[in-house]
Amino acid sequence: MAKGNINVSVENIFPLIKKFLYSDHEIFLRELISNATDATLKLKHLTSIGEASVEYGNPQIEVKVDKDGKKLHIIDQGLGMTADEVEKYINQVAFSGAEEFLDKYKDSAKDSGIIGHFGLGFYSAFMVAEKVEIITKSYKDEPAAHWTCDGSPEFTLEAHDKTERGTEIILHIAEDSTEFLEDNRISELLTKYNKFMPVPIKFGTKTETLPKPEDAKEDNPAPTKEVDNIINNPNPAWTKQPTDLEDNDYKSFYRELYPMQFEEPLFHIHLNVDYPFNLTGILYFPKMTNDLNIQKDKIQLYQNQVFVTDNVEGIVPEFLTMLRGVIDSPDIPLNVSRSYLQADGAVKKISSYITRKVADKLKSLFNNNREDFEAKWDDIKIVIEYGMLSEEKFFEKADAFALYPTVDGKHYTYDELYNAIKAKQTDKDDKLVILYASNKDAQHSYIEAAKAKGYEVLFLDSPIVSHLMQKLETTKQNISFARVDADHVDNLIKKDDNKISKLSDDEKKTLDELLKEVIPAEKFTVQLEPMDSDAAPFMITQPEFMRRMKEMQQTGGGGMFGMGNMPDMYNLVVNTNHELVGEILNTETKENKERLINQSLDLARLSQGLLKGEELTNFIKRSYDMIK
Repeated sequence: MAKGNINVSVENIFPLIKKFLYSDHEIFLRELISNATDATLKLKHLTSIGEASVEYGNPQIEVKVDKDGKKLHIIDQGLGMTADEVEKYINQVAFSGAEEFLDKYKDSAKDSGIIGHFGLGFYSAFMVAEKVEIITKSYKDEPAAHWTCDGSPEFTLEAHDKTERGTEIILHIAEDSTEFLEDNRISELLTKYNKFMPVPIKFGTKTETLPKPEDAKEDNPAPTKEVDNIINNPNPAWTKQPTDLEDNDYKSFYRELYPMQFEEPLFHIHLNVDYPFNLTGILYFPKMTNDLNIQKDKIQLYQNQVFVTDNVEGIVPEFLTMLRGVIDSPDIPLNVSRSYLQADGAVKKISSYITRKVADKLKSLFNNNREDFEAKWDDIKIVIEYGMLSEEKFFEKADAFALYPTVDGKHYTYDELYNAIKAKQTDKDDKLVILYASNKDAQHSYIEAAKAKGYEVLFLDSPIVSHLMQKLETTKQNISFARVDADHVDNLIKKDDNKISKLSDDEKKTLDELLKEVIPAEKFTVQLEPMDSDAAPFMITQPEFMRRMKEMQQTGGGGMFGMGNMPDMYNLVVNTNHELVGEILNTETKENKERLINQSLDLARLSQGLLKGEELTNFIKRSYDMIK
């Protein structure tokens, strides 16, 4: 039996490992199973090229809990190690790696966002174990070795009588980590990190029901048998070629990823690239809501089928973090901090590849089945609009499939919209004015007024639409967006023909003074307009610029500082050609004039949903008085 010291210059490296190596102690299981998988796949490679003259067979990795003995076993049937290799890999290489790592990260390990450092995997065992044993038999014809270390720099190494090829690691679980002796906890971790590992992982057994024999009686129970409980699917959908998969395969893989998700995904995108980097994966568009926050962190990142993280910011462009699915790439450096990741050249390429791939897929879905794409538009628009705002390349490609729905349920692409409204909605300064509504009920009368003129009204209601319009106005030539209630329709799209006012200048001045006496200046700016005599006498509008800036402020970014908290400002447009307005001027008593103005103002407020509380009560009372 050999005893020895691991030559380490950092005193007591084990407490440091326990404290710093990973903030998440549960990672140890992922690391040890990754090592076992590596050992198994290396053996497969050596047998396939004739370097190892042994039978590969159907190896598996087994995890066993011995609660009474306070031990956890991880057993593989891979390469195994000779005593010399244990000495080299466990005592020298991995330890010098651990030492260098701790030197570098001693002060900052907790915050450096280390995602996983596979070379140090074995030592993560000491985060949860007070003693670790390795029993290993190499595929070479050499005796088995038994290594033991109790978390001090001393170890023992002796021969062992193990005869089957492979490695068994035995963790003597420490008092503060007994959660890892619970079947449920181990099962949960295996499902989280190892659900798609490429080698079958056995954890206990399960009972399987067999078909009943033909001559069995009705009430005889069906026969059962105990079978290995294999917790992973070693060949998940993303590792296969798109040509080998049907639509149903993608749907069932979605259920495998998200067992608690009851809604089917809308469509999927299969990623498969091997140059200039390696990346495979499947992304799904789920049904979206307008709440951007609850969607995130549903894409899982794997490295060679080992789960790494579900925080993929920096790898996937931000607007696509609302999608779901899997990305697997051996080329994403995992042992680095996020800030490094975001500056990494390969990662930037991956991000722009994914953006391009998603844009191409959306374009082909739109081209192949426009009707279906239009039907799903409301469920996906938030991602597309967000992408148009945040990724220039995506914005350029989106002209081919981004849709602009109207209040009547028609859908235009930008070019179709431009051509459809160019003739009627170009104003006297040659600017194209695109009208839109954000609420069909609240803005109903304004929508009707615009449609009466033959104008097309879009229906745009997502929370980031103000930002998107700003972006379109600055990138497209000579266009502007205006919400239908931003002004009287004749002012929204100003044509050359000046309307004649029925009132003389003196009458207008008298009317203006009268209105300003009655109407609160802090809430309304009064503007007199000669409009069609059948247009509404009083109309409340909200200036586009102010309202839009305020909305942009509220959804973050853009807008002027502090505008999100400004009180709402409204314009009161008074139609000087309406007979009611003439009547207000000609009414005898001041009291009656004021009553007519208040009643008209309240009707206009009522149509905008602005009449509430005491003012609404007074309005109803006044209305009853007028009709009795």
